[in-house]
Amino acid sequence: MKPRAPEHIAAITPYPPGKPIEELERELGISGSIKLASNENPLGPSPKALKAIGSAMLKLNRYPDGSGFYLRRKLSQKYGYPFDGLLLGNGSNEIIELVIRAFLTPGDEVIMPLPSFLLYNLVARWMGGTPVPVALKGMDIDLEGMAQAVTPRTKVIFLTNPNNPTGAVISKADFEKFLGVVPAETIIVMDEAYIEFNRDPATPVGADYIGKDGPAVIVLKTFSKAYGLAGLRIGYGIMDPSIAAYLNRVRQPFNTSSIAQAAALAALDDDEFLSQTQQITWSGLDYLYGEMAKMGLPYFSSQANFFLIEMPCEAGLIFEQMMRRGVIIRSMKSYGMDRFIRVNAGLPEENERFVRTLGEVLAGLRG
Repeated sequence: MKPRAPEHIAAITPYPPGKPIEELERELGISGSIKLASNENPLGPSPKALKAIGSAMLKLNRYPDGSGFYLRRKLSQKYGYPFDGLLLGNGSNEIIELVIRAFLTPGDEVIMPLPSFLLYNLVARWMGGTPVPVALKGMDIDLEGMAQAVTPRTKVIFLTNPNNPTGAVISKADFEKFLGVVPAETIIVMDEAYIEFNRDPATPVGADYIGKDGPAVIVLKTFSKAYGLAGLRIGYGIMDPSIAAYLNRVRQPFNTSSIAQAAALAALDDDEFLSQTQQITWSGLDYLYGEMAKMGLPYFSSQANFFLIEMPCEAGLIFEQMMRRGVIIRSMKSYGMDRFIRVNAGLPEENERFVRTLGEVLAGLRG
């Protein structure tokens, strides 16, 4: 008799990984593809991070620092975060998992926007929790609706700021009103994976609310996007030290590699690279907005490094036709947005190729 997982695990549909670009090119018989589907940094990694990786490779016979001491100290010194409230993760998504593992019991509820990062729903179900998705209001997170969804079983609320896939941000005034009505025993996780790309000055800074009266706030950050270290899987959480102590109880001892820690430490000193990343992203988005307007395609301005575009037909068809021409974008069908594609800003020549190729695809569909 074959072993069977518990029903709450067996019912989960695994996260669908994409194929490597090289394999897609081999299957389709094409070359020179560009990828604007995963919100990655088109500039690559920080040069300072690359140099640090070279030095760290000489010590790969040693286990990494299980506490991430130097990276946590740097983050504390640079931004004023509480040292004992900093926790490193194998990507910020590991912190999501640690929060759920530490605080959720079967039957507890986890509130999240819909659509938003798919992992929130998955990790809640891993622990036998009940996901409570709250639909967006237009393209914005519905904080009033999320507050109304709170019950005595609510343990965690996820907020993504800016939200993925819409790129919309929460205002400071709305967030503070939300904090005032959510029960104090609730944990609010503010996922700021894309906050470095935000241009809206009315957006709250999540770390400002840590340790205050009211619900406990945990802030998630990552080096994957603005710092170009997605392949190293390194992120961190900021929280009250008492909460970090619980998460450390369920964290693997060596959850982040020595190379990832060294690269992130060096990247924090590369302010020039961060500024270049922001400028190329913002100029790229502004260019793409203008081109979409010329093409008569509805789009939604974003405070992240990506944005949504509404298609005149099913988005999966656009995705397939674009991919066959070597331009990889994201269909939003898995998010319940059947006529939308998501594209991140790339290098200028990549943005131009996307616009040109999309125009060719739409012209071909119109006949």
